[in-house]
Amino acid sequence: MTMWLRRRVRAEDTAPRDAAQAASALALHLQSGGKLAPIQVDGLPLADGKVAFADVACSTARFYGTEVVYPLPAGYFENHPTFGQQWVPNRRLDARRSQEVEDAAVPQWRDHTAARVVLTSAGVRLKPAGSPTWLPFDHALLTEVSVGQPEVVLSYSVCAPVLLSGPAAPLLGVAIEHLRRCSSA
Repeated sequence: MTMWLRRRVRAEDTAPRDAAQAASALALHLQSGGKLAPIQVDGLPLADGKVAFADVACSTARFYGTEVVYPLPAGYFENHPTFGQQWVPNRRLDARRSQEVEDAAVPQWRDHTAARVVLTSAGVRLKPAGSPTWLPFDHALLTEVSVGQPEVVLSYSVCAPVLLSGPAAPLLGVAIEHLRRCSSA
């Protein structure tokens, strides 16, 4: 293995551990009365009195199912000498295609994309890669925060859950949970 590859593998192994340590340090800081430090964010207009605390890149996804749309029946026309032209269905193909459509419609993580994530005092703002639009996810509508390594799942009362993953996700999870507790108190 080349030296460059060993360094890269070593860096990939330590990234989740460093993220977990940073998240633990932030949790201890906030539990001991510390506060989140406001930052300046370019490209996102904030409402009066609102501040930003993080501006990071994450991989994002949404968890939802889709409507089942069955394909048209498969088969072929056969020219029979006695019965004339008739439709011969292909039931095996129909069954396989129907099962594939049903499987694809089951709720799952969809819309995977990289996004710019800004944590504000009002909520999380996502700007998917290539999109000019910011998507708002307000803390007031947040019902649950599930922190894993290296991801955080945000569940809302009005929309599909949002998955944020990457090195910054554990820190975001700690900060979001802190802001959620402070706003409900």
